[in-house]
Amino acid sequence: MIQNKYLYDTAIWGVGVDRRSEPNRSAIYATTLVAFLAIAGIAVVDPILPAIGEAIGVTAWQVELLFTAYIAVMALGMIPATLASGRFGFKPVLITGVSVVGLAAILASFSDNIVQLSVLRGVWGLGNAMFFATAMVVLVNLAVDREWVVGLFETALGLGFAVGPLIGGLLGQVSWRLPFFVCGVFMVLALGVASRKLREPTNRQAPVRVGQIFATYRRPAFIALCVVTAAYNFVFFVVLGYTPLFLGLDVIPLGLAFTGWGLGLAAGIMVIGHRLAHRIGAVQTVGVAIAGLLVCMVLFATSTSTAEALVVLVLAGLCMGLANANLTDLALGLGSSDRRVATGAFNLVRWGAAAPAPIISGKLAEQSLSLPFWVGFGVLAVGVLVYLAFAHLMAAGYGERVLWSRWNRAAADTEHEPVGETY
Repeated sequence: MIQNKYLYDTAIWGVGVDRRSEPNRSAIYATTLVAFLAIAGIAVVDPILPAIGEAIGVTAWQVELLFTAYIAVMALGMIPATLASGRFGFKPVLITGVSVVGLAAILASFSDNIVQLSVLRGVWGLGNAMFFATAMVVLVNLAVDREWVVGLFETALGLGFAVGPLIGGLLGQVSWRLPFFVCGVFMVLALGVASRKLREPTNRQAPVRVGQIFATYRRPAFIALCVVTAAYNFVFFVVLGYTPLFLGLDVIPLGLAFTGWGLGLAAGIMVIGHRLAHRIGAVQTVGVAIAGLLVCMVLFATSTSTAEALVVLVLAGLCMGLANANLTDLALGLGSSDRRVATGAFNLVRWGAAAPAPIISGKLAEQSLSLPFWVGFGVLAVGVLVYLAFAHLMAAGYGERVLWSRWNRAAADTEHEPVGETY
């Protein structure tokens, strides 16, 4: 099987693609818009976490249930959502997911206690599982240029993480319920867009079987990528879920703080991530990202002022953007040739590893405010060690070289000609 990214794209799509000739641009942009709204819905909760805890009288770890319930159900829902898309088609599953998210968000705005909120956030996560299990596959199948559409999708995620906290901060100043309600309204609008604009890919494929998804974990390079991603995503949600409580800011300043983090994330994805990958390779770019994030964990844990922590927050966002810009494409390149299977297997690990991070952080914070960051450092350090041991394996499967294997003097050429053996 061809694994070199350029060879893969050439074999499937051809060389020298003109993006202006994309025949399904409106459907691609519609799917991307829905992705943006879905991610904004995740991030909208950040600035209002302290306000929710104060309003309904719960502890830090109980507030973190809002993240853990959401992510855990989302992770568990990935496989059934992938199977459903193979049986019923992408568009029906995606539209159902958007509908479930909208309904759960609106109902959450009327909740009275943490149990109701957590259950509805779990339902919200199930809806997003239906969306994320299908959206990327729809985009890649509708597009002529895979790299462009993956970059577009990741850009939407970055912008969603940037705008979501700002919306949450501004609306949360009025009431913590309002961001939930407005998010639900946004998803209703997204439902209208999805119903009218989305298109089912013309090349219908056979239904996916559970065994196909788990067979993907037999690929050594894919397993290595999953371990690194699991450690990275755990830390991602330590930052996203716990830092709002750690900073101790009011709603609007907290919203602005995480908007800065989201802008760093977006810059890492849109401005630096792919450019750096074309110079040093996608695998080495991920290495730079997780090494930088490892340093950020230490800086968070040892920060002595809010200003210092805010600077580290933006730097962490930038590092996360570098990783996010390349992880999805690496998963598609190293996983199964069936993108539905590769996406399902990767997202199960990606979100499953993230699920315990917020609630663990909340419990650890009862002992020490810096302890969640030190634990995050330890988890990510394991990911870094796995990366150092197996990056050459991932790079070989993707048609790249890593520095300590053999210097890739023109990593941009990886996009245009074979480098070493591929498998």
